[in-house]
Amino acid sequence: MKINELQARQGNVELVGKIKEKGEAREFEKFGKTGKVCNAVLADDTGEVKLTLWNEQADQVKDGDTVKISNGWVGEYQGEKQLSTGKFGKLEVVEGGSDDAAPSSEPTAEAPAEPEKPVEEKPQVEEEMID
Repeated sequence: MKINELQARQGNVELVGKIKEKGEAREFEKFGKTGKVCNAVLADDTGEVKLTLWNEQADQVKDGDTVKISNGWVGEYQGEKQLSTGKFGKLEVVEGGSDDAAPSSEPTAEAPAEPEKPVEEKPQVEEEMID
C-alpha cells in the first residue's frame, strides 16, 4: 500500500515509508497512567502523512529511519489524515537513518585497562575414574 492510497477511517494498513521529520515527544496522563506521544511525517514516493507515535515508539524511531507499519489505522483530525498503529498494529524499523546507520571507524574512548597481574599456574591434576 502507498501513502496516496490511504483513506480516513481505514484499518489494516500495511506500508513502508521513511521518517522525514520527527517532532518532540510529550508526556500525558490519562486514566491515572502516564504515556508519551510524538508526531512525525512519514513519506514514500507517492506522498506524506502524519504518523502518530505512541509510548516506546516515540523513542524507537528517528529522522531518516525506514519503518514498516503493519495493521495500522488512519484517523482524521481537522481534515488531515493521521496514521498510527492503533491498539493492534505494529511499527518496525527496517532500516536505520543516516545518523548512525554505518558504524564509526573512529576509535572509541575507553577506560584505561588495569595492569595485568601475574597469573599463578596451578598444576593440573588428572583424576582417575573409579568404577
